[in-house]
Amino acid sequence: MRALLVLTLCLVAMALATSPDTPEDRGLIFNLKNGELCLISGQCKSSCCHRHSGISLARCAPRAAEKEKCSKKTLYGTYYYCTCENGLKCKGDVSIGGAITNTNFGICVDPQHAN
Repeated sequence: MRALLVLTLCLVAMALATSPDTPEDRGLIFNLKNGELCLISGQCKSSCCHRHSGISLARCAPRAAEKEKCSKKTLYGTYYYCTCENGLKCKGDVSIGGAITNTNFGICVDPQHAN
């Protein structure tokens, strides 16, 4: 538990040190802009806390647009591919194993124009 607290404090300190915005323009823990360090998607304005690999630092990123690779919503709060923008659906295969390993990926499609 102590290690998690130390990690959280370090990530917050790094986010503060690397952001060029004034304190009034950014959130400290929530309402983070794209590119700022995050732990879960609920902290980001875009609702996507994205990481490139299992050991990389996660940063807020824009949600996936139509025909881009996406992730289904997960319990983890971080994604290898962001969820789709509002009005789009992440179409792809879903499996129990993929839900556990956070590998249920798909493509964002407009449900009104999908075949």
